Amino acid sequence: MAGRFLSLFKPIARIIPEIKDPERRVRFNEKIFWTALVLIIYLIMSEVRLYGVPTTIEERLSALRVIFASNRGTLMELGIGPIVTAGLILQLLIGSAMVQADMSNPEDRSLFTTASKVFAIILTGVQAIAYIVGGMYNTAETTLPGTAAIIIFLQLLASGLIVMLLDELVQKGWGFGSGISLFIMAGVAQQIFWQCFSPGTGLFVGALSVMLGGNEPLTWWIFGGGSYPSLVGFVVTIITFLIIIYVEGVRVELRLSYAGYKGFRSRYPIKLLYVSNLPVIFASALFANVYLFSQLFWNNFNQNNSNFWLNLLGQYEWIESSGGGDQTLQPIGGLVYYVTAPHSLSDVAARPDRAFGYLAILIVFCIIFSLTWLEVGGLGPSTIGKQLVDAGMQIPGYRRSGRAMESILKRYIPTVTVLGGIIVALIAGVSDFFGVFGSGMGILLSVGILYQYYELLMRERASEMYPAFRRLFGE
Repeated sequence: MAGRFLSLFKPIARIIPEIKDPERRVRFNEKIFWTALVLIIYLIMSEVRLYGVPTTIEERLSALRVIFASNRGTLMELGIGPIVTAGLILQLLIGSAMVQADMSNPEDRSLFTTASKVFAIILTGVQAIAYIVGGMYNTAETTLPGTAAIIIFLQLLASGLIVMLLDELVQKGWGFGSGISLFIMAGVAQQIFWQCFSPGTGLFVGALSVMLGGNEPLTWWIFGGGSYPSLVGFVVTIITFLIIIYVEGVRVELRLSYAGYKGFRSRYPIKLLYVSNLPVIFASALFANVYLFSQLFWNNFNQNNSNFWLNLLGQYEWIESSGGGDQTLQPIGGLVYYVTAPHSLSDVAARPDRAFGYLAILIVFCIIFSLTWLEVGGLGPSTIGKQLVDAGMQIPGYRRSGRAMESILKRYIPTVTVLGGIIVALIAGVSDFFGVFGSGMGILLSVGILYQYYELLMRERASEMYPAFRRLFGE
């Protein structure tokens, strides 16, 4: 039965908008259609500007936008940030046993989904207010009028609700995978494409400019530091893709046998990235909120960096951009300084303390979220051991019991989980130091998502062509 906290959401479940589960099996081509439609709506929302927002506002969260599939000054300003943050909060509450829930119980799962929606809507409103009150839409000359602020708030709230429903539409089985994964993958692909081919600031435009005797030296184009993406970043992007593809395939295989069929053997694969890329998503959600709220407090209470307690959260300074002319707000101290990654080798050389501090914090939080997700996601040794025993499997040479299975799994799963958390943190962090296109976290997530989509599409196609496989796939 649901715990007392989740039971509070029973009355709300009737009024929260939701997408109905399909009452029939959705065919492969129909899933392609709905997935494509959701993607098109997302891309349109990413280009439609918020009414009332000045066209001259500067970009302040560019390093984190690719993770949350957001786009500055558009309907997708908040992206999937509120949804991810809401899920993170609830999962941590359940993982720490502060909230009681049995995720194998359909009623608890339903109430958990309702609670996630409520938290997502609340956080959409909170983040929208934080953007407005924090001066994210102010320019150096003007402040956002009150009427415009209300209009922008309502637009962001409505957009957040639409994004939540689009994600639910895909997850309920009308499409493939999840909307969150789809949006992240589209955002990363879009950013990599523009960093290569943008007419104004693309890598290859930069190469042409350097060859024709442009203002920037060749070393800036190669190693970074100018207004164009670096050649090193392009090469490291390709290398990072290959490394992640390799790591995705590394696994430990546990030998098993079927108790009812003597001589029939099998293997249970334990992937090196056992909890996938979820720790990076959770860590980036946490860092993004630190960045957002530290900027809000600085803009309203600490613009001269004189408040000791607020300085611990974040100090900022207006710095002239590398291209000259415009000024950008940059973190120069506090916690926010160490949760934003340097994005070029020149930045790492200039601020090594920031680079190593960021990497250390990222590794610690990825390990914490990896271990937390073992229990929250039902991936712990006890849960997996029980599932394998219930399926009639045992480890050769051991008695068929949940305790024996659990003791063997405990030798591998916690170690692989911690190691996987460290590896995803190192890949995401170190690749950022080289100015990788689409950000290290973005590439890590997009490769994992592409891999999942490949497996999903192959399975769906097989079940469509050979209906006998549906029972095997649990459909």
